[in-house]
Amino acid sequence: MNSTKFKIKKEFFELIEIIKKLDKKVIIVFISIAIIQTISWYYTSRMFFKLIFFDALSSNPDVYLYEFVYWYVGDFITLFIIPALIIKLVFKEKVKDYGLRVGDFNTGIKLSVLFLVVMIPIIWFVTSQQAFGLTYPLLDQARDSWKIFILYEIGLLFYLFAWEFIWRGFMLFGLKEKFGYYAVIIQMIPFLILHNGKPPVETFGVILGGIALGILAYRTQSIYYCIVTHAGIMISIDLLSTLRHRASDFGLGINSVLHILKQII
Repeated sequence: MNSTKFKIKKEFFELIEIIKKLDKKVIIVFISIAIIQTISWYYTSRMFFKLIFFDALSSNPDVYLYEFVYWYVGDFITLFIIPALIIKLVFKEKVKDYGLRVGDFNTGIKLSVLFLVVMIPIIWFVTSQQAFGLTYPLLDQARDSWKIFILYEIGLLFYLFAWEFIWRGFMLFGLKEKFGYYAVIIQMIPFLILHNGKPPVETFGVILGGIALGILAYRTQSIYYCIVTHAGIMISIDLLSTLRHRASDFGLGINSVLHILKQII
């Protein structure tokens, strides 16, 4: 019995010594992201809004818009404000050093435009699949009202800013010093997992997309080009899906292009 206690005590103190040698900043980044994402999932999500507020507001025709406003504002606080405070108050560093700088402008703009040029034809193709096209915008009412569509997309921009900051800013630059380019792969994994449940073509695409955005941020030292790229893709998906919905046209040919363009005119 004494021998067993001695071994347990020895293991415990050895573990303490190992922990003391670990990079504290890296540990804080990993643990804080785990806590932040858990807060986001349970308390600033659409699921929480439906659970707590939906019944009380169900008679209001804008209740679904409020649901998304709650989600976007809540996650802006959770995914941007909280990690920014950790950087400032715990790490004693500048928030701008985590991707909030212009960085390599020429490279960033060129890669962003190139990425969007490549993605637009792909988006045209995937939105032709009704299972995908009818998923976006996530707010159904945005397909039928341009006013709601614009409000929804403005909220989406705030959300994507926070989304890019937590992964391509806080996580990538927080781990960069320790892991170098491996941080690009590390930040892609939670980014991918959080897309589970989306259409399969989108989820598999996120593997390459997450790596590409990570490289873009690492190379330019800025998340702004990731925001431009990510927002450009999401708004294009929403817009094309909405136009297809309004035209009831999920074709791929030139006639479909002309028919769908009439919805804008």
